[in-house]
Amino acid sequence: MSSSDPKLRNDPYGWIEDATAEIDKAASELLEKGEASRISDEAVARMMTAAIRLYAAKSDGEERTFRPLTGERDETVTPTEALSAVSEVLRALHLGPMELALWYRRRPDEL
Repeated sequence: MSSSDPKLRNDPYGWIEDATAEIDKAASELLEKGEASRISDEAVARMMTAAIRLYAAKSDGEERTFRPLTGERDETVTPTEALSAVSEVLRALHLGPMELALWYRRRPDEL
């Protein structure tokens, strides 16, 4: 869905659809070139914070889950990348694997 979609044209947050596509493209280019350091730690933290909060709000508020990553399996994010990020998110919140195990749940479509 793009901001040219009639549903989003008058939505003040419709621009996010296009912006996320641009961010994904730019991030892929930076990673290919080995230039991730060009993006500040603060900018990455803001993006992760926003993404986590939006995901939680959508999944809890809409009482459903959806795949939080693009691509299939490790096509866009490797297991190492995912676990590295999850570990640091847990550490930032002073949580550990035990708390993660308590909150972990299977998606309804995986049963």
